[in-house]
Amino acid sequence: MNSCIHCGISFDFYEKGFFFIESNTPKPNLPQKYEMINDYLGYFIYDSLLEIEQELKDLDNQDGIRIGLSRSKRVERLIDVKTFKLRYEEKETVNFIQHGEMMSHLQPIIDMKSNEIFGYESLLRATSPDMFMSPGKLFQVASQTGLHSLLDQRAREEAIKARNGKISPGVKSFINFLPSTIYNPDFCLQHTFRIVEKYKIDPADLIFEVVETEKIEDVDHLRSVLDRYKKEGMKVALDDVGAGFSTVDMLELLQPDYVKIDRSYISFCDQDVEKQKFLKETNERAQALGIQTLAEGIERIEEFELCKSLGYNLAQGYLVGKPAAQPTLDASWLAKSSSR
Repeated sequence: MNSCIHCGISFDFYEKGFFFIESNTPKPNLPQKYEMINDYLGYFIYDSLLEIEQELKDLDNQDGIRIGLSRSKRVERLIDVKTFKLRYEEKETVNFIQHGEMMSHLQPIIDMKSNEIFGYESLLRATSPDMFMSPGKLFQVASQTGLHSLLDQRAREEAIKARNGKISPGVKSFINFLPSTIYNPDFCLQHTFRIVEKYKIDPADLIFEVVETEKIEDVDHLRSVLDRYKKEGMKVALDDVGAGFSTVDMLELLQPDYVKIDRSYISFCDQDVEKQKFLKETNERAQALGIQTLAEGIERIEEFELCKSLGYNLAQGYLVGKPAAQPTLDASWLAKSSSR
């Protein structure tokens, strides 16, 4: 169980137990089955979660009411009705976010000049092969139900642990993170820094990457988060440059160490003059600022060769290698590329 409300507090759905309701107004008009603990808080004992479903149908998403479940008459946690309903509807996913066994799969990233491994991006997966949980679905549900801070923290921890015994010192790890979950960098990132110290990881081998689903609404806050990582000797990356919020102008404002170009500009870029123009200008601007560029989503040799000819530093995509539990690199395609 987590003790920090900002990092997510566990909220479980017990098959049998106590259903609590609390009102901001004294002596709420509750059905007779409720026993009042005080003028604001009441409960009833349920024998099946089906009773909870019926109870939820009778409750409006009104302000001033909080509800919760417990195995005993002791209140564990109360949340607003809307969040409770969302968590109930997605209780299997919510349970996995809170208690499920997770791991990181690793997708290779290569240096375009040497064709050698530069690093791996860590991508969240369920540990059991029988348990499929889409990362997109996980983060969507987490965001809707107020558990995004907890999931983001767990994902960062698994990504750091994934290096242990798998990735050699000097090889980088790209680790996604959600800036909005870090309300105070000095406080919220301490858990991450402790994990780095616990596993004796060189901070210089870690690159923390602003994920594609995050919107840059507060540039100053994001810069303070990136600066906090840098202060610990870690590097930072900006993802999906060229897509939506993540504009080229952000490079100068945020000064990341790496930028990933949105895959929409990479796909069939060898056949699109406008994409080539964007890729060239973005690379030149980034290099002028001392920022390394990574072409993401490469699936064809032609895309790889074009980006390499434009001076891009790094490459990632299914052509280079797919995410896997163990670090891998299928370099057979490189021979075809070099022979052209």
